[in-house]
Formats: sequence, C-alpha cells, structure tokens
Amino acid sequence: MNKKEVAEIKRLFHPDRCPITRICGCYVDGEKNKKTKLKEAFLSLPEEEMFKYFEILKKTLSGTIGRNLLDMEFPLAQETGGGAQEYLMRLKSSQLKDDELLDEFYDKVIETFMYPENYYIVLIHAAYDIPKKASDGMEMFDASDDVYDFILCSICPVKLTKPGLCYNEDTNAIEQRIRDWFVEVPVTGFLFPAFTDRNTDIHSILYYSKNPEELNADFARLLLGCELPLSASSQKETFNTLIADTLQNDCTYETVKTIHETLNDLLEERKDDPNPVALDKNDVKRLLLENGAAEETLEHFDEEFEQAGGDNQTALYVSNVVNTRKFEIKTPNITIQVKPECADLIETRILEGRPYFVIPADDSVEVNGIPVRTVPDSSREDLS
Repeated sequence: MNKKEVAEIKRLFHPDRCPITRICGCYVDGEKNKKTKLKEAFLSLPEEEMFKYFEILKKTLSGTIGRNLLDMEFPLAQETGGGAQEYLMRLKSSQLKDDELLDEFYDKVIETFMYPENYYIVLIHAAYDIPKKASDGMEMFDASDDVYDFILCSICPVKLTKPGLCYNEDTNAIEQRIRDWFVEVPVTGFLFPAFTDRNTDIHSILYYSKNPEELNADFARLLLGCELPLSASSQKETFNTLIADTLQNDCTYETVKTIHETLNDLLEERKDDPNPVALDKNDVKRLLLENGAAEETLEHFDEEFEQAGGDNQTALYVSNVVNTRKFEIKTPNITIQVKPECADLIETRILEGRPYFVIPADDSVEVNGIPVRTVPDSSREDLS
C-alpha cells in the first residue's frame, strides 16, 4: 500500500462516510485474563464513543510507510487450511458475528502478544464501496463496482491515570483526583486484507507498530504468519555496513557526501510519488558504481549484501537510510551537524601532516549564544 491508499482508508473513519458495520473488543489484564468484552453494531454507539474509536483506528494507520506501516505478504503455506491468512479470511467473512471465532482470535492475541500490563483489543469489520476515479483524479461516488471488505485490529495499552489534584465543581473544592484506567493510543495493529492499487489484496496485510524499533516480530510471525522486514534502524545499519565494507579504502568523506546528496536528490525528485522510494540489491550496487566504487570491489557484493542482513527480496527505503534534515560528521570527541544543502561548506585538508575538517567562519559566529569575533582585531594595540 502507498500513502494515498492508506489516507483513503483513514478518511473513512468519520460519521459522514463510516463503513464500519461492527466493533468488537476485549479488555485483557496483566495476568492475561479476559476481563470484559464488547460486541456492538458500530453506528449504535454514542457519538462521543464513536469519535474516540475513530481516533484509535486512525492511529493504527498512521506513521511512515517502511517505518511504522509495513506491507507483508503471506507465505503460500499460510493461505491453506489452518494457516493464518485462511483464518483471517474466515474471521473477515463472518463480519465479526461468530462468537467462537472471536474468542479464538482473542486467545491467539493473548498467546502471542507479549505485553506485561493491561491492554484492550479493538477489532472492526467494514465494507467500503470503492468509488471510481475520473481521469482528473476526482472520486465518482455514484460509480462503484467493487466493495473492499476488511477488518482492522488495534491493540491499545490501558494505564492507570496519574495521581493528582482536581477541582470538584459539585463541592466547589480542590480534591484528590479519582484515578481510573485509560485506554491509550495503539502500540500495534493490522489491516487485512491490504488495500493495494485501491482494491482488495487478500495475499497481503498492512502491519502497524507505533515504535518502528519494537516491531514485535514474534507476534507478527505467530499470529499473522508473516516475517517482518528489517526495521528502520536495521535498514540504515545494513546500508552503512554495505557502503563501508564495499568501498573500504575508497570510503572517503567526499564519496559518502556524494552518496548522501544522490539519495536526497532522489527523494526530492520522487516527493510527489505516493509510493515510498526503495532500493533493492541491484539499486545499491548501481549507486556504488556511480559514486566511485571500482568493478573489482563489487565482485563479492552479493555475498556482502546477504551477510549485512539482506536478500533478493530486501528493500531498503531511502527515507530510512539517509537523513534529509542533517548531515553529520562524528569523531570520538566532536560532532558536527549541518543542513544537507550546506555540506559543501565543509572541506577536508591536511595541515602539518594531520587531516582536518575545515569550516568557513564569517562575521556571524556565536559560542554558547554569545556573538564572538573569529579574527583578532590587528588594529588593536598590544596593551602588554
């Protein structure tokens, strides 16, 4: 799924165009006991509750594709009887009306979601009449041939509110606030089937993680039957390892800066593309060739790519491997950060046999917020 398709589904969570038929929920305590369950026609909820659930559902489709939102394909084995995809298809087809299937789903989540505190499982079923799009991109709501039938699951921590004081209007006094259990924004969830090319894709699922570095890989594998791709930090580490190991002695400041500029230019060129910009193994290899890597240094690139954590299916998202906001140079004692477009201001020089990074200093220099002069005033007399 791309960001436009994700945004289209998020826009559905509004009273004026709500396609949700049913909402179910299960509150689980820290001992993995099911404390209470919910099963309602969504539109029968009080309006205030509906809006709170809309917020939760939208959060489950928030963040960056490739970081918080991850497309996963089901292995073929999961699409046969007893597989995760086959089970999710039955759950979706039931429209969440089958109590036995629902209890089985809650049990699967409780068994596979490793979380030591209380949490709330929210599960909805929705049926979206997909409007056709005219040549100018406008949606034609009166022309729909397909229905996107889907379920969305959100898993939300439930925390006890902090102690404090509050004003009691009835008694006109400041009193101790009553602590209660508060449902927080989801930490993980999924959309099934995926909404790929604005249509139902039963072979894929969109996975959400609030923290891109805590993806709950066991939960995704055991409940959903899918292997998660590399996390954002793992993608960056893989890319950096490839650059250093492949270029070796040719991995100079100028080369790395040029690679950084090339990737930033690529993101700028594709900024209007709803699909994330990704690099496969061949793209990384070509990037190295175009930025100074000799042919002989790439003889073992495929093996190095695999050792760094990739394979033929691995995609490294450019937004994960390059920082578009800063260009950083780090030594054991000093860190220099500049805007990427200002990286050319930093030069490398050999002074008295030692390598230095040289930064031009004009009249606008501050140290700890204090304006300073960078060149002594030669016209000033030596008072000594």
